[in-house]
Amino acid sequence: MSKLPKNHTFLDLSDYGRFIARFIARALQPTGVTPIHVTIAFFVSGLLAIWCILFAYYWAAAFFLILKSVLDAADGELSRLKNAPSYTGRYLDSVSDIVLNILLFLAIWYTTDAKLIMAFLALFGMQLQGTLYNYYYVILRNRFKGDITSRVFETTAPVALEGELQSTVDVLFWWYKTLYGNFDRIIYLLDPRAAEGGEIPNWFMTLVSTFGLGFQLLLIALLLVLGLIDFVIPLFVIYTLFVFMFIGIRKAL
Repeated sequence: MSKLPKNHTFLDLSDYGRFIARFIARALQPTGVTPIHVTIAFFVSGLLAIWCILFAYYWAAAFFLILKSVLDAADGELSRLKNAPSYTGRYLDSVSDIVLNILLFLAIWYTTDAKLIMAFLALFGMQLQGTLYNYYYVILRNRFKGDITSRVFETTAPVALEGELQSTVDVLFWWYKTLYGNFDRIIYLLDPRAAEGGEIPNWFMTLVSTFGLGFQLLLIALLLVLGLIDFVIPLFVIYTLFVFMFIGIRKAL
């Protein structure tokens, strides 16, 4: 199942693991495994990738980064197959992502000659890129009645859905707002009228999908196996400049 109706889907370059994710979700559908369990599994996979980077096992690190991306897609697929949308899962997923991203860039900084400030800028850039992609993607989902657990503007904790505790949703939402709130505000200030604008073409969303976390992790994995770990931090600092280019194109459309 897709986050968007079939006639509005686009080629998502960050979603290369969707086919395998659907296979995993279908295999898990009749079991007692929940989407939360799969989210925990992708978090563990991310931690294993970080551990491998620290000890220079770059092929293994690349494998676990790709596996993390696949499992990151599988938890949502399983949620849709079981018809069990969850704000708990939605916020746990996002909080897990940013915690892993922080640890990932700290590991790369620790094992290279990069300065800590550059690692911080690369992490900031990575998150800003992902926020722009998610901003436009959620606008599409809301416009075409796709996935219901994501909102364009995350200002207050949502009402818990059936089967989840409001207290859990509230805590995870607080963490989400704390970790992502500033990135959301920056992107909104840069393109406040995106939700009111005209149609966002599929080709444009395909370009912006290079900002998706799956594609970002694929780039890092590729640089690791090529022995180019020193280029990871500079690449993400420079690539952040494309945020302004994409916003300019969106406004021109």
